[in-house]
Amino acid sequence: MCQLRENFDAEASDLLKHKSNFARNFLEYCCFMALAQSIQVTGYLDDNKFRRLTFDMMVAWEFPEAAGEPFPHMDDDATVGIEAFSRIAPAVPVIANVVVSDKIFEVLAASTNNRLHFSAYDKFLVRLERAIRKLQSQSESSLLLSLRSGRREKILEVDGTVTTQPVLEHVGISTWPGRLTLTDHALYFEAHRVVSYDKAKVYDLAADLQQVVRPELTGPWGTRLFDKAVFYKSVSLFISKFRLSGHQRDEVLLKAIFGILRLQALKEISSAVPLCCEALLMFNVCDQLPGGDLILEKLANILTMREVDRKIAWKSGNGMYSISALALASSLGFVFGTSSGMTSDTGLIVGEIAVGEMTVLEKAVRDARSSYENVMLAQATVDGVKVDGIDTNLAVMKELLSPVTEFWNWLLFLLYWEEPLKSLAFCLVCTYIICKGWMGYAFAASLIFSALFMLLTRYIGQGSPIDELKVTAPPTMNTMEQLLAVQNAISQAEELIQDGNIVLLKFRALLLSIFPQATERFAVALLALALLLAFVPLRYIVLLAFLETFTRYSPHRRANTERWMRRLRDWWFSIPAAPVILERVNEDKKKR
Repeated sequence: MCQLRENFDAEASDLLKHKSNFARNFLEYCCFMALAQSIQVTGYLDDNKFRRLTFDMMVAWEFPEAAGEPFPHMDDDATVGIEAFSRIAPAVPVIANVVVSDKIFEVLAASTNNRLHFSAYDKFLVRLERAIRKLQSQSESSLLLSLRSGRREKILEVDGTVTTQPVLEHVGISTWPGRLTLTDHALYFEAHRVVSYDKAKVYDLAADLQQVVRPELTGPWGTRLFDKAVFYKSVSLFISKFRLSGHQRDEVLLKAIFGILRLQALKEISSAVPLCCEALLMFNVCDQLPGGDLILEKLANILTMREVDRKIAWKSGNGMYSISALALASSLGFVFGTSSGMTSDTGLIVGEIAVGEMTVLEKAVRDARSSYENVMLAQATVDGVKVDGIDTNLAVMKELLSPVTEFWNWLLFLLYWEEPLKSLAFCLVCTYIICKGWMGYAFAASLIFSALFMLLTRYIGQGSPIDELKVTAPPTMNTMEQLLAVQNAISQAEELIQDGNIVLLKFRALLLSIFPQATERFAVALLALALLLAFVPLRYIVLLAFLETFTRYSPHRRANTERWMRRLRDWWFSIPAAPVILERVNEDKKKR
């Protein structure tokens, strides 16, 4: 103990040796040193003394100022909180990491009022050791050995080995039962044959395929049929994004593998309670958390730390930082990665935890968790206002858009000069603003008015109940009425698409001069518009466009406008559509 005290005094900064936090900082230093030595023994997770030691470290972390006195409650009834677990458990990367340690604790302490007992913790480590042995035996087997040997891939999970419960692959209208194998580099699917398996299909996880297969859409033709399926997403690739290689790449693969091993162990413990798998896998969590990209950036910065910085960190004290995933790989009883034979002296030295302070990774996780709480509160309100039924949602949308509808009706009221004095006043004001070049100021004034309105609403209505949106619910419809409503909506959508295609085909006919007379008029109009844009200042073009649009239905121009609109419609209807030929492609169905 005296030697540890001397080493700590020599390596720690003055801030860490301050009296207020000295006991806990020195305890963390001793824990990191002890864990660095303990993991040198192969199969340490199977050792009950190691499991007891790590749990006692958590208990001691909660009471660091015991002054060396025996702790009276250090027995099977002792419990630890989430803060102690999140501080000590990530020091052994296979047990937890900074990003998901709180979720692991929630699963382990779900039935004990958020206090972790040794029995649950011990059971978790035993199952974790069992998952590691399973991974070792599967990886050393001959399963897909010829395909795995090039990259020394480790088999993480195999599904569909039971003949009565195969994995189903849907190709068009065909269904192929088979076996699915997940490694640390790829997915392999082998279709069943009479006495063996067909040649494996390879889905490389490192390939940027930009595709997502959702579990709820895995039946034939994408029907919602099965509740168990592969969720395969490859739109965000951490290793390729940050161009990691060598030790850094192995470290990332280890973190992903450890996450899967922890998930397998937790599923065995809480088999009766469904787990949220995405919340227990680090890279999935970073994809969900607000600011998760910042967490990945901090992690990449730690992994790509310059060799000089690593040596400085190592010389500053190998007990000041927790161990990295790569440093404990060899002690798990088998080799990980492509360069795991390196010792900790040349591998990644700095882990995720530092004595007495929060690392940049921990700070990023804390900020993301804080933001996530606000997101969850907002999402709860979103889930609370969701309603079922197309007619009900349309009624809600109509009520929400009522201010916009009223504003649009007011503009139409002015545009059609139903009250000439109001329309004339509006026209003169807008004309003056355009002539003076104040359009930008007018837009800025509208934004300022909106901001002031929101601020006044906030301060005036502070503390008062929120005004709820009142929507008149439409009459309920039976199944047949709902089907008819859906059919009508589909028919209307089809008509809109047809009208859009006709417009595009008529423009194609104009461009290809299928109707020469209409094409000549259209070309002359485009030429006149081009000359107008080239030689007339933009301010006057906007002014002319506004006056033309706004005075179109004034008392003096209404008759001429209606006449010109009729001529324009007749001209448009006289333009033929460009011809279209539909070619049917005969697709040869796959036969095996």
